[in-house]
Amino acid sequence: MSRYIAFLRAINVGGHTVKMEILRQHFESFGFSDVETFIASGNVIFQTAEQDVNILESKIASGLKTLLGYDIATFIRTGEELTEIAAYQAFPPADLDSATAYNIAFLARPPDDMAKQRLMVLTSEIDYFVTYAREVYWLCRKKQSESTFSNAVLEKILGTKSTLRGVNTIKKLAARFAL
Repeated sequence: MSRYIAFLRAINVGGHTVKMEILRQHFESFGFSDVETFIASGNVIFQTAEQDVNILESKIASGLKTLLGYDIATFIRTGEELTEIAAYQAFPPADLDSATAYNIAFLARPPDDMAKQRLMVLTSEIDYFVTYAREVYWLCRKKQSESTFSNAVLEKILGTKSTLRGVNTIKKLAARFAL
């Protein structure tokens, strides 16, 4: 059995409220074991014998659409991947000290060079970006509400689905659930 972390988009935002106990039960109904949720933003830790992440993402997205009635983009990472994502030093410490927000976007697939170039055009005195593997690290120096960047902008620029999480959430998840 392998342990995975699912990052779900559209859970408890935009009028879509799902109790974590219900979400846990849904994952168990998909045949997963040792299911736990972490904070109420769609982070689900589970175990399964299935090794194909694409199959897992499709199974979860399809199952949740049937059960909840709307599309939920699903991004799966292994414990090892989550540990690496949490430890990655995308920005110098001095930049982190001056930031008001630091988020990680989980992508459906790695961005190609052209998509990376389009993203870097959005770099400003407010927003800084680093791409690494299937993630985008976003450092915001002012309130996020003052930025023109958003998940919708990211998806349009990169041409792929994504979901954002704060770096502190990722570090806590990695410390608690990763290998």
